[in-house]
Amino acid sequence: MKTVEIIGYNRANLGKSEAKRLRAEGQVPCVIYGGDEQVHFYAPMILFRDLVYTDEAHFVHVNVEGREFRAILQDIQFHPVSEVILHADFLQIFEGKVVKMDIPVHFEGTSPGVTKGGTLIKKRRHLKVMALPKNMPEYIAVDLGELDFGRAIKVGEIETNNYEILDTAIASVAVVEVPRALRGKTDDEEAGEEEAVAEEASTEAAE
Repeated sequence: MKTVEIIGYNRANLGKSEAKRLRAEGQVPCVIYGGDEQVHFYAPMILFRDLVYTDEAHFVHVNVEGREFRAILQDIQFHPVSEVILHADFLQIFEGKVVKMDIPVHFEGTSPGVTKGGTLIKKRRHLKVMALPKNMPEYIAVDLGELDFGRAIKVGEIETNNYEILDTAIASVAVVEVPRALRGKTDDEEAGEEEAVAEEASTEAAE
């Protein structure tokens, strides 16, 4: 898995007014925990671009004034209107200790149901995964090649490699919805076939 570099600076003041001032200057108030102590720091918002606005999961190398940590982004808060990053929580990780992460789902291949005019409904864009750091995937590939009308890809059908998906096995990851117009057409065709069969039977009976 790729690693994103976050360079931070110690926070001397943890008050709300100080946090507001940092955000106004393009900085993100942060905390890293999971080790011997919590470390409060701030980092330039621009450094979060490759970590947040991506469809792949990443580890994070955090350097706070020379103190280095290997971590994952555990939680991030955005302003509801401006979408400015308000705060970021990092969890320190260690090579021999399992960790849980939300891993993006990548849908690959072409669904036969979509080819016939159906609509692909992505039920889950992320899955909760538990693994050692060395086995954590950047994304989970889901093949749509056999997804036709009336079928759903379940969590339990996804192949894993040295990691565990924690979502319930019966949960749907993707389904193909039959468009209303296509459903109506199908119903009309079935009704027409039934009428033809009935008419043919009636003709045979008259003869």
